Formats: sequence, C-alpha cells, structure tokens
Amino acid sequence: MLDGRAVRRLNGSSIVRLLRFRPAASAVCAASIALVGLAPSSFASSIEDGVKAMQAGDLPKAEKDLQVLAKERDPRAEFLLGLYIYGNPDSKLFDMSKAVPLLLDAAERGYTPALIPLAGAYADGKGVPKSVSEAYKWLVVAQRWNMPNAEELMGQIAPQLKPDEIEQAKAAGTAYTFKTK
Repeated sequence: MLDGRAVRRLNGSSIVRLLRFRPAASAVCAASIALVGLAPSSFASSIEDGVKAMQAGDLPKAEKDLQVLAKERDPRAEFLLGLYIYGNPDSKLFDMSKAVPLLLDAAERGYTPALIPLAGAYADGKGVPKSVSEAYKWLVVAQRWNMPNAEELMGQIAPQLKPDEIEQAKAAGTAYTFKTK
C-alpha cells in the first residue's frame, strides 16, 4: 500500500492537468490509488511491485509489472497504467492513445475510480474525440456509484451542454450497466 507521501507525490504530478476537474479529481485519484492495497493475494505482488516502482519513479518497471495484469484485464492495473503511467504528461511513456482505452475498459467493467479520469479525457478530448456529453454521461455513472465530487464536476461541465444534451447524457448514464466480460 502507498504511504501518504507517495500518494501526495502521485497526486501532485501533472496528470491532474489532464483532468480539467483539478482538486476534485486529485482527491478521487488519491482515494483510488489507496484501494490498490486491497488487492487479492494472488495478484498482490504484481500490483505491489508496480506501485513500488511508481513510488520509486521507475515508470518503465512499473509499466512492465502492471502490463502482466492489464493483459489479463485486471481493472486496477489498467487504471494505474492508464492514469499514472501513460496518462502522466511528465512520463517518458506518456501516450494518451494507450491511456484512455485502459481507463475506458476499467470503467466499462465497473472499476469506479476510472470513471472520473475517463470523463476528464472526454471533456478535454485527450486520447478520444472531445465529447462533453460523453463526459457528462460518465459523471452520471460516477454519481450513481457515489464517487466523490461527481456532482460538483457535473455542474462544472453542464454549462457547455444544451438542456436536451444534458437530459440525453443523464438518461445514458442512468441506463448504463457495467460489462461483465
């Protein structure tokens, strides 16, 4: 599990700039990275190795450690790779075309910490075509699952949408069900 100093260092990275949602997204990232310590024992060493490498600033090693689990579609590994390895503009491995598909897969399969960063990617058009309504949809899903700050973030992007677009995004987010495979 990450100690408080490591969480602050990761949250202080410029990845938060990816998310226009600033402090709210940072809080979600801190909470979600703390969840990694809850990994099942069969995967704990791989996740733990990847997190330790991230703490040490060795992103290539973290990528290598986490890719094993990401290939098995472990949503925790996909989230860490997508947000902190490929989604970090300060990383030599920065590549939004790799980051967003990992976040999307994790979010679609119910890994709720990926919801807000994914919404941020859609809102800013980073790694996906810009779609504020798609961002709003993912925030509605996040709100349904009680993710911190989801409602506040919805309020931040709502002025960019027409009332009918908001209603469509709300309907899509409310009707969304996570994939099981």
